[in-house]
Amino acid sequence: MAKFASIALLVVLLSGLCAASRVPMSSLGRLPGRRLLQFANITLPDLPYAADALEPVISEEIMVLHHDRHHQAYVNGFNTAVVRLQSAQDASNVSAIVDLTSLLNFNGGGHVNHALFWESLTPVESFVPVSGSLAESINDTWGSFEAFQAAFEGAAAGVQGSGWVWLGQDPATGALSIRTTANQDTLAAKYKLTPLLGVDLWEHSYYLQYKNVRADYVDAIWQVINWPEVESRFTATA
Repeated sequence: MAKFASIALLVVLLSGLCAASRVPMSSLGRLPGRRLLQFANITLPDLPYAADALEPVISEEIMVLHHDRHHQAYVNGFNTAVVRLQSAQDASNVSAIVDLTSLLNFNGGGHVNHALFWESLTPVESFVPVSGSLAESINDTWGSFEAFQAAFEGAAAGVQGSGWVWLGQDPATGALSIRTTANQDTLAAKYKLTPLLGVDLWEHSYYLQYKNVRADYVDAIWQVINWPEVESRFTATA
């Protein structure tokens, strides 16, 4: 968990360097924190359930492809980018630093987002509805759980291309909100919110099963949301 938090923090820090026009060029040769190579050995986390455990909502074929191929590619890309970025930093190669920072941010975000996504899901037979303080906060914010679902699905429908839809929490106020991010941008880097629940909207998450009807995938995924895990993130932030 500490390693995961470190990667998430690194992605937040580096995301601020991706837009070089807003960052002094001199700062790009002095990336924050300790030497980057300490992060160059992240590994693919195991799924917390069998690959077929989410059927019929998400097929085993999708889970194997999504976890073993796509998430692994983000892990590999992150590790490679860290090594190359450290070399560029040591050489004060500003042009390479700019390019590699963006690459590291993309792959690091992909790893962080997916690691959270897997733990946000649970087998159908293990599903329990949202409850406790999180349910109360959802009702206070949207009026009802059904209204929250509709708002969440509406936000997902508005994502053009690849991205994520999130339930996030403001760490300062505790307020809940629904947000979307493009590609592998993280909620913390984009909005400074703590991610409680994220749903992957990339085509590889659903296309083999739901074809081009992404709305059906988003509608079905409610059956396998791990609400106790989501609530644990909520109470940890509150």
